[in-house]
Amino acid sequence: MKNFTKLALVSSIAFSANAMAMQAMDDAALSSTTGQDGINIGIGISKVEIEKLFIHDNDGLTDTAKGGTSTAGAIVIKGNGIKGDDLENKGIIIGANYENGGAYLLKTGNLADLRIDTDAGTGANGAFINIAADVSGLDINIGEIGVTASGTVGTTGIRRGGKLGGTDANYNAILSGLSLKTGSMTANIQLGAAPQGAMIKLSTTMVGGLEIKNLGILDASTKKGLGDGTSTDNRAAGEIFIESIKVVDASENDLTINQDIRVYGKDGTNNGYIQMVSNSGPIDNYVRGVHLGSRDAGSIGDIEVQGLQTYYSPSLGAYTPGSVITISSK
Repeated sequence: MKNFTKLALVSSIAFSANAMAMQAMDDAALSSTTGQDGINIGIGISKVEIEKLFIHDNDGLTDTAKGGTSTAGAIVIKGNGIKGDDLENKGIIIGANYENGGAYLLKTGNLADLRIDTDAGTGANGAFINIAADVSGLDINIGEIGVTASGTVGTTGIRRGGKLGGTDANYNAILSGLSLKTGSMTANIQLGAAPQGAMIKLSTTMVGGLEIKNLGILDASTKKGLGDGTSTDNRAAGEIFIESIKVVDASENDLTINQDIRVYGKDGTNNGYIQMVSNSGPIDNYVRGVHLGSRDAGSIGDIEVQGLQTYYSPSLGAYTPGSVITISSK
């Protein structure tokens, strides 16, 4: 479940860094910065919608024994097609988490507040920029996730996904969707010398923990015909559906986050990569409403995991509480 936590955190940071609309800070926020140099930015976006998101793998799978054809394919996030649903024609909707009377929002009312300072640092090449980010609790809703052929860029526009051979003609859903609800959190980002030891340092408590809702995992290998479930000849894809996954610190209501994110450059023949090191303590997980076969099937019940702690080994035979995740290209 910690992987879902990291997904939510990275999404929140990326969203905050790329948001373009801003609003003036309120009197309380301004008074706290009086007499201080630097830049303060309040991001006052209430909602962001994305129609479709494609991640293209330009050379596909080269292993023919596993069915590979070396043809470009893509992961697709798109609307769920459910009439009247907010995600009917939208792949991603991100907004503030207004639950519990606004308990998970920043006091300024902004989606995120950034405090930016530059510093000379110490020694040669010691200069850096410091960005302290306060991020409001987020309500992230993701539509259907699937795989398709990538298609080609046409003469009009730059859209590649959904072109000939793309979404409409060659598509299999793998997740029916999910929702993420987070509490407010803080992050510190340093670019340049980064004396804090990492580009992004997360050391905060997510108020109310992390909740993942309406997660559906699909198996298209069992689908027949139209796949609409109307008859034995049109069997729908099998689905494992989970109503809710709640993640908090062991025996607590909130979730503590301690994580360093570093970007490593090329070293000789080794390509660069991103590394995320987490040093958080044990967590409790509660999985509510597990449905097997279809989301309409009766639930097999709830699953509770208490005191889950992962470890990584910085050296042979040594165990450090936490995890290390590395992301790199092939």
